[in-house]
Amino acid sequence: MLYRAAKGTVSPVVRALWRPQVDGADNVPRHGGVLLASNHLSFIDSVVIPLVAPRQVRFLAKSDYFTGTGAKGAASRLWFETMGMIPVERDDSQAAAKSLELALRVLAAGDAFGIYPEGTRSRDGRLYRGHTGVAHLALTAGVPVVPVGLIGTDKVQPVGDSRVHREQFTVRFGAPINPVGRWTGVPAGRARRELTDQVMDAIAQLSGQPRAAAYNERPSATG
Repeated sequence: MLYRAAKGTVSPVVRALWRPQVDGADNVPRHGGVLLASNHLSFIDSVVIPLVAPRQVRFLAKSDYFTGTGAKGAASRLWFETMGMIPVERDDSQAAAKSLELALRVLAAGDAFGIYPEGTRSRDGRLYRGHTGVAHLALTAGVPVVPVGLIGTDKVQPVGDSRVHREQFTVRFGAPINPVGRWTGVPAGRARRELTDQVMDAIAQLSGQPRAAAYNERPSATG
């Protein structure tokens, strides 16, 4: 109820002020477990996708957003909890395994889970090679993957900028990729790589980004 109320209040404001172009929303299944795999340009991506998608989409979020103090901390915690975000310790040595476990629980419950196969935000606008976690989830849970292409969210909130700018952006939902039965008998590692590459190709077509052959790495604390 809180989610529906928040979306019903915030989404019209976002559409009025930022005038987002949303294409292919009908490609998102209305029921059942599904992965929404998107390129990643800005912190605001995890807000934009749930606001324009036709159903609730759950993302992982740093646990720091749920533990702040004072009025600002309380507001942050309320927002992230209302939007269905799942807290995770990003710097925990077991963070990757725990994240996959949490995602599988969401999918098993028949909900939509959002994931960024690149792992972190692109700082140069290129689309980097996808990590195979997205394929692991899809193949393990037996759910479709809806590729998502974001355009312009890096102008709404550039990396390193805490301000939100009034710039138009686009969200494109592609046709679902259903992995069920397609890699039967194929070694797991190969199946995950092939499915991940197919997802990244679809994202590239939607976003129009130039490709990077390497993985995108989080900047170091001193970088």
